[in-house]
Amino acid sequence: MANDDLMQRVERLEAESAIRALAARYCFAIDNHDLAAVRELFTEDARVYSRDGVMEATGRDAIIRQYEERFRVLGPSNHVSHDHWIRIGGAADGATGTLSAHAELWRNDQMMVTALRYEDEYRREDGVWRFAQRELAFLYYIPVADYVRVLGEEKRMRAYAEPAPADYPERLSTWRDYR
Repeated sequence: MANDDLMQRVERLEAESAIRALAARYCFAIDNHDLAAVRELFTEDARVYSRDGVMEATGRDAIIRQYEERFRVLGPSNHVSHDHWIRIGGAADGATGTLSAHAELWRNDQMMVTALRYEDEYRREDGVWRFAQRELAFLYYIPVADYVRVLGEEKRMRAYAEPAPADYPERLSTWRDYR
């Protein structure tokens, strides 16, 4: 009995470690514009989308086309992941996670920074953990020059033609209930 419990705990730690490595590989693959590496990070039926509706793709081929389009408007970037809260599901081959991150990027002929969260679903296929779903949500996406005052403003999404409200925290029910 004690060996079974220990084995389950080790398997859980190994799964969490592999999922953390998956998230790190994503950052490097995106920054390197390595589409072959990006392809391998997702299940065949995966979905990648953004809460603001700008990104939406289902299936590896569609996901790669989406990143090809994004890479056309992005120059160099540096994605850095931070805290990663992983929840192993009831099924041995499924998990969910929330990952906080920052990125520095060249977009619209200027240096921009973004703070974002990924809401993920992971699936283990043939012993390899991959993204089954990845949702991007933004706290801000702004030119560096706007950084000093951005958290005091509601319209913190400035990567596109018109500034727009951020995805969080104002839209979260916990935030609204507290206020």
